[in-house]
Amino acid sequence: MLTFRLRLLLAGACLAAMPAAARPAAPTPTITAPTITAVTPATKTAPIARIDPTFWWVGMKNPKLQLLVHGPGIATAVAELRAYAGVTLDGVQKLESPNYLLLNLTISPTAKPGKLQLEFKGAKKFSYAYELKERTTPGDKSKVQGLSQQDLIYFLMPDRFSNGDSKNDYLATMRAPKVARDSMYSRHGGDLKGIENHFDYFKQLGVTALWMTPVVENNMPKASYHGYALTDYYNTDRRYGTTEEYKQFVDHAHQNGLKVVHDVVLNHMGSGNYLFLDQPAADWFNQWPRFTRSNYNASALNDPYGSELDRKLYNQGWFDTTMPDVNQRNPLVATYLIQNFLWWVEYTGLDAYRIDTYPYSDPNFLMQWGQALNDEFPNLFKFGEAWVGSTAQQAFFARNIFQPVDGFKSNLESVFDFQSTFALYDALKGEQPNLNKLYEAVQGDWMYEDASRNVTFLDNHDMSRFYSVIGEDFAKYKMGLAWLLTMRGIPQLYYGTEVLMKNFSNPDGLVRADFPGGFSGDALNYFKARPGQPGEAFEYVRKLANYRKDHAFLHSGKLMQFIPQDNVYTYFRYSPTGTVMVMLNGNKEPKTVDGTRFAERTGDFSSGMEVTTGAALADLKSFTIPGKTAWVVELR
Repeated sequence: MLTFRLRLLLAGACLAAMPAAARPAAPTPTITAPTITAVTPATKTAPIARIDPTFWWVGMKNPKLQLLVHGPGIATAVAELRAYAGVTLDGVQKLESPNYLLLNLTISPTAKPGKLQLEFKGAKKFSYAYELKERTTPGDKSKVQGLSQQDLIYFLMPDRFSNGDSKNDYLATMRAPKVARDSMYSRHGGDLKGIENHFDYFKQLGVTALWMTPVVENNMPKASYHGYALTDYYNTDRRYGTTEEYKQFVDHAHQNGLKVVHDVVLNHMGSGNYLFLDQPAADWFNQWPRFTRSNYNASALNDPYGSELDRKLYNQGWFDTTMPDVNQRNPLVATYLIQNFLWWVEYTGLDAYRIDTYPYSDPNFLMQWGQALNDEFPNLFKFGEAWVGSTAQQAFFARNIFQPVDGFKSNLESVFDFQSTFALYDALKGEQPNLNKLYEAVQGDWMYEDASRNVTFLDNHDMSRFYSVIGEDFAKYKMGLAWLLTMRGIPQLYYGTEVLMKNFSNPDGLVRADFPGGFSGDALNYFKARPGQPGEAFEYVRKLANYRKDHAFLHSGKLMQFIPQDNVYTYFRYSPTGTVMVMLNGNKEPKTVDGTRFAERTGDFSSGMEVTTGAALADLKSFTIPGKTAWVVELR
């Protein structure tokens, strides 16, 4: 399966992420870089095309602001700031391209909201009104709430979930202007309005947070639906809605008790981005004599015997031919990126960042980026995709107990717990599941500062769907969901898992299918009716997720696990307010379990209730659990 994916990537298919550890290391490719049409520099000063950031705020903790001014021949102009109380222009910097200027400002704590008048004098004289806004996030508790174990994240692809606004289905100015639902790599028409239309569905299911693949502009000629080849750092993709509508979406989500996770890419951009088509300077990107792809193997980053070549290929090689690798070692580029991710938080009040391909970025930049966000937004939660080969390697990219390696000490709160997911696959695949894998997966939690912040999951947009992985075995499905919703960490549910959507990820488009009922003319509408096993699956998830939501001792309690015996895995979530016992039987046949073994957790209790069925357990000294069954028992 992975070999097939790699062939897709070499063919230019835009994949959001690929497993680093499972993929064989590749030599430096000899592929010729794609031809890119560049913007021809103008010879005369012309009005400004844009300034990034598009606006800013007074009262930010960091008083420094770097403005990137873009316009034909703008470098020939002399830039000045008309007097504005509390704001100074510290310097103007030219770049290699004559179409850019950098303006460095200091905004003192005394500065008031308003519009700065930036004046440009050259062949033409003109001014630009740059807005400074009042901050809204510091005093508004509904904004930037962060994530915790109390949350259940629902992960979806906006283009594939629901079409709520047909007016944005065709946009002639976009490189891929129309909807084509019969093609797995074309736009299907889902949008922000479609997601918002189903807030009640999420709440019914017990969801507390929404994570969408990137909503920023992806104006690429093909395969732009996934969002990971951004072409504008400061605008949403208009096929989802306007930037202001996205801000309103976040506000409405908060009003409905739903948090919002914003998906971001630090390592690369799309080749249709104006910054690549008209490059400010050659060192804004990692340049090679010929196109050079990443080796996709993070092991060299903390290998005490690793080679500098392997590290360079990993961090500076391109992710794909259409995804230019950004040079984060350039301090100007680093500042541009950091300001952008501060901008989105302050502008929208979003609650968390999910960081795509997190380890591929320059390690020093990652520390600088994370610290800047921590300083400005201490409640913001950040979790990264670190698809690597071991628990130790995974822990390296989160806050951990290790000493710095080559100066790198991660300040990331959380990573996706790929190792637990792979353990679940190993445990449930085949005729006779081996549940020891689940025990071993969390035994390594000692390496983290706090493993309870890890994001656990069954599948995602880059992996085969869980129901297919386990051979469409409904009993195993319930075992997997029980594990997800009772294990330590912050669970993430991939859209459609709750209604048994299935398919293998070869190619990826098959696991990114439209949600049934989200589009006009759908034969099935799982938002309204879920007959048969999809309905049974939905009810199982709904009951357990809402029980988890309502009981702190399950979502936030301590964890104690017992070494599996006879392929039965038992663990407890507990606090002074209550205790839940989870028992998974991986055998086909029933098993009798000696309950006295668990006396240190069951000693004060005499009975229990299985929370998904309501069945009573009158005796905690001996259990007979059916084959391929998960029990979630509240002790009483």
